[in-house]
Amino acid sequence: MSTKADPLAALGALPGVADSVDSVRKAVDRVYGHRIMRRRSNEVTAEAALRGARGSAALSGAEWALEEVRRRTDFSGEGDARVMGAALRLTAEAGQLLSIWRQSPMRVLARLHLVAAADADEAAGRPRLAGEPVEEPLIELELPDADEVAGRLEGLSQLIIAGGSAPALVTAAVVHGELAALRPFGSCNGLVARAAERIVLVGSGLDPKSICPAEAGHAELGRAAYVGALEAYVSGTPEGVAAWIAHCGKAVELGVRESTAVCEALQRGAA
Repeated sequence: MSTKADPLAALGALPGVADSVDSVRKAVDRVYGHRIMRRRSNEVTAEAALRGARGSAALSGAEWALEEVRRRTDFSGEGDARVMGAALRLTAEAGQLLSIWRQSPMRVLARLHLVAAADADEAAGRPRLAGEPVEEPLIELELPDADEVAGRLEGLSQLIIAGGSAPALVTAAVVHGELAALRPFGSCNGLVARAAERIVLVGSGLDPKSICPAEAGHAELGRAAYVGALEAYVSGTPEGVAAWIAHCGKAVELGVRESTAVCEALQRGAA
């Protein structure tokens, strides 16, 4: 989809999108109204961060049991451990970048990639150049060339800086979809795209305490559904874009369900 041709605010009028936006808002309001949130919200936030990182890593091919992620302290190895470590670092870093996002989204994206790739990518922190390869095995869509990537990133950046009246879910879904489709970096694009979605959801005020891990919801919906919805988005049709936004909405609602369960568990423990 060309973000210049389809302003974010107009996407809210697509069939079914308003229903998704309304459903997400109601779900988020319910968990924020839980009695445990009045005195133990920091614990819910910490658990949501862990579950979100685990979900994002799973979508990038590293599936870890939650208790193993909780127990382990060293993720400096290769393969799955490196992916899980990158997801955890991104979750921690995202909260530090909220104040910068609306002024300089490209600076934030560069920082996210630098944090995710660490020393595994010599080009960490900058968009790929013409001819440079991309390591993103689970996303097999046609890869846009470097010139298209630069143009679309600039368009997306301008939309974010300009702001507007688009619902948070719509903006978050477009940011996520564009980054996953473009794969602007040589590695870790999926992880960065999902971290950027989280930044939008939190920074917009929809989920200010970061307790609704959409990444966990995306993982629960499964990689096949994730890729299928992303393909629909890339098609550029109104139906395809709406389907992707609805998919992201379901992911947020499943993230809400995760944190509601955490609230219930904390409440039982306090009883």
